[in-house]
Amino acid sequence: MGPAVRDGTAMTSAQPRKRPQRRSEIPHGPTQDAGLQQIRDTLPPAPEPCTVEPAPRPVGEEVPPELLALITYHCRRINAYLARAQHLQTLHGDDMKQWQRLVLYALTDAFAHNHLLIGTLAAYLQRHDLDADLLRRYLQSPDPGRYITREAVEHLDGLTGAVPEEAAEPVWMAIGRRIARDGG
Repeated sequence: MGPAVRDGTAMTSAQPRKRPQRRSEIPHGPTQDAGLQQIRDTLPPAPEPCTVEPAPRPVGEEVPPELLALITYHCRRINAYLARAQHLQTLHGDDMKQWQRLVLYALTDAFAHNHLLIGTLAAYLQRHDLDADLLRRYLQSPDPGRYITREAVEHLDGLTGAVPEEAAEPVWMAIGRRIARDGG
């Protein structure tokens, strides 16, 4: 787009060009990324971290549909819990006791779904023989055991159609089986 035209003559802007902003000399502290890494580094290890043995079948080039369904399932639930936590201010903004109880329930439920999702994906990658250093780098954590819990492995087993070892199928295995069947 060229300069503006009025009465047949071209006009140039009367405003001077913007000067580049000067960088502030005031230190700003750690970046958000560094802060998030500090939080990840302080996550406690799982009570009984698991290591998953590599699967006998190779991984294809495409993302398996059960993993896409897994992400869809958990993201929907995480988003619902986060929306609930946010909406509670309009429902209980005048009642601190009620608000604090309900908002923490919603946020910890969202966190639990997120943690299980990460652990299940990490267990899948570990099962498919992803290099341990790559897995640590992708998790941004020196300890994958923070995420790969017994529940995450059971969830993965349900997603991949494993047969339960126990008479009663574990909860997250059944949910994983349902996610794979229904597509999320």
